[in-house]
Amino acid sequence: MLATSPHGLVTSPHPLASEAGRQVLAQGGNAIEATLAMAAVLAVVYPHFTGLGGDAFWLIAEPDGAVRALSGIGQAAQHCAGYSGSIPVRGAASALTTAAAVDSWGQAFDISRDRWGGRQSWPALLAPAIAHAEDGVPVSQSQRFWAAQRAAEIPGWPGFSAAFPSAGQTLRQPPLARTLTRLAEAGARDFYEGEIAQRLAHGLAAAGSPLTLSDLQRTRARDEAPLKLPYRGGELFTFGPPTQGISTLQAMGMLAHVDFGGIAEGSAMHYHLMIEAIKLAFMDRDRWVADPEHVQVPVADLLDPAYLAAQAQRISREKARPWPHLFRHGDTVFMGAADAMGRGVSLLQTIYFDWGSGVVAGDTGVLWHNRGAAFSLDPAHPNVLRPGKRPFHTLNPGVYLEGGRPRLLYGTQGADGQPQTLVALLTRLIDYGLDPLAAMARPRFLLGKTFSDARDTLKLEADVGDDVVAALGAVGHEISLIPAQSPLAGQPGVIRLDAATGLCGAHDPRSEGLALGV
Repeated sequence: MLATSPHGLVTSPHPLASEAGRQVLAQGGNAIEATLAMAAVLAVVYPHFTGLGGDAFWLIAEPDGAVRALSGIGQAAQHCAGYSGSIPVRGAASALTTAAAVDSWGQAFDISRDRWGGRQSWPALLAPAIAHAEDGVPVSQSQRFWAAQRAAEIPGWPGFSAAFPSAGQTLRQPPLARTLTRLAEAGARDFYEGEIAQRLAHGLAAAGSPLTLSDLQRTRARDEAPLKLPYRGGELFTFGPPTQGISTLQAMGMLAHVDFGGIAEGSAMHYHLMIEAIKLAFMDRDRWVADPEHVQVPVADLLDPAYLAAQAQRISREKARPWPHLFRHGDTVFMGAADAMGRGVSLLQTIYFDWGSGVVAGDTGVLWHNRGAAFSLDPAHPNVLRPGKRPFHTLNPGVYLEGGRPRLLYGTQGADGQPQTLVALLTRLIDYGLDPLAAMARPRFLLGKTFSDARDTLKLEADVGDDVVAALGAVGHEISLIPAQSPLAGQPGVIRLDAATGLCGAHDPRSEGLALGV
């Protein structure tokens, strides 16, 4: 469904979260307040993809075009020695970085109150989430799917089965409700320095995690300058390292040298050029991107216009580049909000893999993420594990300015697929002029491995067309078809702001998501 409104609009992957955000806007709240309400509800109703025990990334756009980035990435434990071979992707040993999402909520709330005149109280914004945790909600189709996929692993995850029983159609989470209630009463920093922090530290230690209370106390989201890149007379904004936001910008910077006026949307050449740009961007990503506080990342060089022009020249229109490269897993949720003042928020929240580490921290009801599993143990790798270091992140929500004003708010679930989904969306939204729902409904691609297919092939949704499949195969792409409208192709959301026609937005038809206007 394409939602429209002159007054305010929200989008999220779950109807209950979208409704919480819509109600905030209807009560006169702003885009940050609406997003906070959605973020809290999603932590309850979408626990397999997001939660208090994860990270978060906020892009906050002002009507005058100013964009600020709140980077909520937890850091590695101070005592994280003893890993060898590889870092486990599940269990307490994978719960080795702190969770910065809640601190990002607190900082976003302060921005709303101090800069935007926000009048919604902190407890009021958390109230819908608390009610859903106490009263219970229907188990989502997405949650059932991912619980079934991990059924053989779940019995070995500390505290998981008690928090998320397999039987029944209603999800009730009394321990999480108590934690959220305390958070509403005591504020965001209680998660790191107060009663909640004590309980989290005790529960994590009991499970065998290296995280301590001291690690929690050190956790802060960073208010950073976003990265930006010119595109078609506007500007694309996203996060810098250690996220792969630079990869999305690099790919779009290469595609800026393409005249799409002579290339049909959805044609084989449209797909081929996007895929080849992504390959070059990922090669740079895997060589350079890590925590810039620990290693030097040549951001300016990687986004230099001359470099991107040269990279664009490396793209052959007649032959596909081979692709035997590392694939990263990960799941997350995108939500966005725009208010009547022309302000907007793009937010991604994550617990990395579906169900994160699988570890529920003691009696808190908080499922901890496993983002630390993204670290390398190779001493020569820029993303090598070090105490206090932030891991590589796939998350990169975006904002597009046009005429110096916010024009598009966008982001997607999908780990390695995020830049791939975003280049498909952005070319369709900007170059071809499709509306948000039409842009998201069109077939997409995913380069590399997937959960169900370990081959490093180019995955194409089956409705891409036989002629496109044949043409891409003819230039050397090794292709595997996936079902049309497959969840593997990402689950983005988009809001478009237009001074003349108002707001419109949607969430991906592949998801249970919903956009709602005021």
